[in-house]
Amino acid sequence: MSPILLASLAILAMFILILMHVPIGFAMAAVGIIGFGLMTSFGAGLSLVASEAASNMSNMDLSVIPLFVLMGNFAAASGISTDMYNLAQAFIGHRRGGLAMATVGGCGLFGAVSGSSIATTVTFGRVALPEMIDRGYAPTLATGCIAGGGTLGTLVPPSIILVIYSILAEQFIIELFVAAVVPAIITILLYFLAIFIYVRIKPDAGPSGPKASWSQRKKVILQSWGAITLIGAIAVGIYGGIFTVIEAAALGAILSLLMVLIRGKMTLSVFWEALASTAATTGMIYFILIGSSIFNYFIVISHLPDVLASGIMESGWHPFFVFLVLLIVYIILGSIFDTVAAMVITLPFVLPLIVGMGYSPVWWGIINVVVVEIGMITPPIGINVFVLQGVIRDYPLKTVFVGIVPFLLADIARLAILTLFPILTMWLPNLFSL
Repeated sequence: MSPILLASLAILAMFILILMHVPIGFAMAAVGIIGFGLMTSFGAGLSLVASEAASNMSNMDLSVIPLFVLMGNFAAASGISTDMYNLAQAFIGHRRGGLAMATVGGCGLFGAVSGSSIATTVTFGRVALPEMIDRGYAPTLATGCIAGGGTLGTLVPPSIILVIYSILAEQFIIELFVAAVVPAIITILLYFLAIFIYVRIKPDAGPSGPKASWSQRKKVILQSWGAITLIGAIAVGIYGGIFTVIEAAALGAILSLLMVLIRGKMTLSVFWEALASTAATTGMIYFILIGSSIFNYFIVISHLPDVLASGIMESGWHPFFVFLVLLIVYIILGSIFDTVAAMVITLPFVLPLIVGMGYSPVWWGIINVVVVEIGMITPPIGINVFVLQGVIRDYPLKTVFVGIVPFLLADIARLAILTLFPILTMWLPNLFSL
């Protein structure tokens, strides 16, 4: 059997295993071992388990993942998410649709310390939804802005998925973080615009509330010192070149732990729950990465990515058409898999193709995250929607999906803007490289 045919059958087998609910990391590892064994020997295939596991476990760049996850868990335990929401609410909550905008802004701020879309969605489902419902907001708008805003947890740096992409694609992580800044701002502004238009069409969906006085705003700012300190220390440290991303992650974990202690919210159960959640999340990510490494090794020696890239280039298809097809595929994958899985499964084939068509791997990394985010709120699956509905339970999935529509339209506009104007993503990294 030719290596190309073997690799093609292996990919099909991998997706069949995943659809059978076999864990993604195990499915990728099993297919990689068997495929590599058929091409060489099964002894060599099994040796990949030890070599790739050791390689990933000893990779210092991956150490930022448990540190950032731990930082997010301690930040949530300290009540930082509530502070961020209150801060945004104090400045824009009095406007029509203001609480929904405050929720989106709070999701963006919390994304800077959690690095996870699902964690952001769950947190603000508990923090913001009761507040909006009590103020008379329509459940569709209230749930929609949380599910949509939750996707910011993946994009806003420091993002765990961007760390993973930087390692798999061999790109400089700080360059990816810098490249994500403008797209994240564009996302928040487009979400604000979607809310603004929505409440103009349906004024009762997002009634205006009382305006906070400047003394009240000052009080909220002082109460939010923990969130401001944490985000500021990480941002200034990373982008100012004061310390590395690993050092920033360690500092963030320490600061978030100190905030739990200072606020008197530290108990033995809180401490162990944060550690257990961090261990579970980190273990899941490492398991996927080890499986991905084994699978990637098999795919590389099969030369399938090279054949695929050269075949598409020789077919005469316009690169932009190929790019549009990839975007559609990623939206579908994003609605089925989580962000990490959707990325690591496809990167061995897609990245060589993207680079071969002349696109920047840094720009593609941001587009990749953005398009998978869209899949996370796309019917009929949309992982973020199901996660939110599992938290609130009082409203059916239909309510959340209806509420998602304005934000989905905003996401499509964002994707079009970032695709047509790559300079919006790349000008900050280019500026920092001067």
